[in-house]
Amino acid sequence: MSYLVLARKYRPQTFDEVVEQDHITRTLTNAIASDRVAHAILFSGPRGTGKTTVARILAKAMNCEKGPTPIPCNQCRSCREITSGFSTDVYEIDGASNNSVDQIRELRENVKYMPARSAYKIYIIDEVHMLSTPAFNALLKTLEEPPEHVMFLFATTEPHKIPITILSRCQRHDFRRISLDAIARHMAAICSRQNVEISDESLGLIAREAGGSMRDALSLLDQVMSCSGDKIDTMQLLDILGIVDRKVIYDLAEAILDADVAVVLDVLDDVYDHGHDMKKLYADLLEHFRNLVVAAMGKKVDKLVDLPAGEIEQLTAQAAKASPEILGQIFDILFKQATAIRMSPQPRLAIEIAFIRMLQAKPALPIDVLIEKLEALRGETVDREPSRRSNRRNESTGGPRQEVPLSSKASPGPDDSQMAPRGHRATGGKIAEPDRVLSGGEKDIWQKIKAIISQKNPSLAVSLDHCRLKEVTPDILTIEVPANGFYAAMMQRDKNMELMCKVCQQVCGGALKVRLSSGDDPGTDNLKKKKQANRLKQKALDHPLVADAIEIFDGKIVDVKIL
Repeated sequence: MSYLVLARKYRPQTFDEVVEQDHITRTLTNAIASDRVAHAILFSGPRGTGKTTVARILAKAMNCEKGPTPIPCNQCRSCREITSGFSTDVYEIDGASNNSVDQIRELRENVKYMPARSAYKIYIIDEVHMLSTPAFNALLKTLEEPPEHVMFLFATTEPHKIPITILSRCQRHDFRRISLDAIARHMAAICSRQNVEISDESLGLIAREAGGSMRDALSLLDQVMSCSGDKIDTMQLLDILGIVDRKVIYDLAEAILDADVAVVLDVLDDVYDHGHDMKKLYADLLEHFRNLVVAAMGKKVDKLVDLPAGEIEQLTAQAAKASPEILGQIFDILFKQATAIRMSPQPRLAIEIAFIRMLQAKPALPIDVLIEKLEALRGETVDREPSRRSNRRNESTGGPRQEVPLSSKASPGPDDSQMAPRGHRATGGKIAEPDRVLSGGEKDIWQKIKAIISQKNPSLAVSLDHCRLKEVTPDILTIEVPANGFYAAMMQRDKNMELMCKVCQQVCGGALKVRLSSGDDPGTDNLKKKKQANRLKQKALDHPLVADAIEIFDGKIVDVKIL
């Protein structure tokens, strides 16, 4: 056949013609000029980005009659043979079909011989990752120390499958995906040379379908040119390639943002009737909402979104119609459903179910509003807690707690015959102070007393752990003992009371007397507090704001603290 497809006809023949791989071509050009070209080079990257093309240009640059030269002449015998693929000194090997150890051993034997007419014998192995492990092992020694007249150029789309022993012996160059604008510009130049009329919109659609691959883009362009002739119409292009119009994606996104289920289902029905790939539609929509989220951020949109300038303006305008939180929530739901839709035998139904569930979900609250409401909830819980504790204490005891003297041996308190003043509790004809929180100094006194007694009488110290210091005055130190026969009897022993008085006088100074009063077991109070805290925690967990926060951030509750 005399016809050459565009990908072959317009294949770059010099480093300057390679599209958007300057970081590689510049390095190779400088290496040739300074005579620092490695004997083994690995080109890795996505398909159709120029790996084999650059390998051929490098082979021509090394074997050119004017070379080695960074710019091959493409006129000498060696350059013409390499371009046509018939050079006797440049071997292009397909790693997928020549992957056995016997074939690599044959290659290893042939490298000993000098090139026929050129300066170097060059082996270009495409898809080198397809070689078997024994084949790689057979290549190791030759790859590390080849003859001076031999070069190895490897190309692969999956470098992670190559053994590290091979990678460490090669100079590696990673190719990048080609941007949409660069692909569109290159195709526009080719169409101009082919006298084909095509719009920028059509070029953009082909470039998007290529996914960063120049070879794929030229193959699609070749297909469209074969059908459309010298003038390519956008609608005709959509029909030929089976591409969903970008307007459909924007209309579908608009209906989702408006929560209009009827329009969403109608658009999906039209796409399905036209025979388009529903899974591809979903992937395009997922990418579109990703771009909307980026556009809503408003930073580096041109860099992070690979779209033409005109479409970026349209994308930004649509992103402004919803808050970043809403866009992020939709994108998250779409992403979570992607696997189920990709694996579904009925993708249309799976997509409709996903959209209906998404549109029925409650919109997420903005983060600042959510935090404000959570703070208000916490303040409300804290404000109500003291009154609840007071009411429950009165209900459980039938009134305030009574203080009962334990023993006549205990030091007498002040005169108890007078009436209780306002704010104090009347306890069977005696006066008792209300419950209060100890000050910092009183806490220190109590800790010192317990520390000294734990050294002198450990068993008494155990009883003190169940008691609490109720009050300290210049004359009397009052200790509240739980209404427990064991602890009360332990505290009332003569020797224990004597030791308590001595220690308290040692810590507080003066002729301080010790007085014991009856009270509830602190363990019971702690149990009540724990139950109350658990109730408050459960109430917080059941609050709808907490549920919204978990759904928005896709988080889990680690701990709940009651302040």
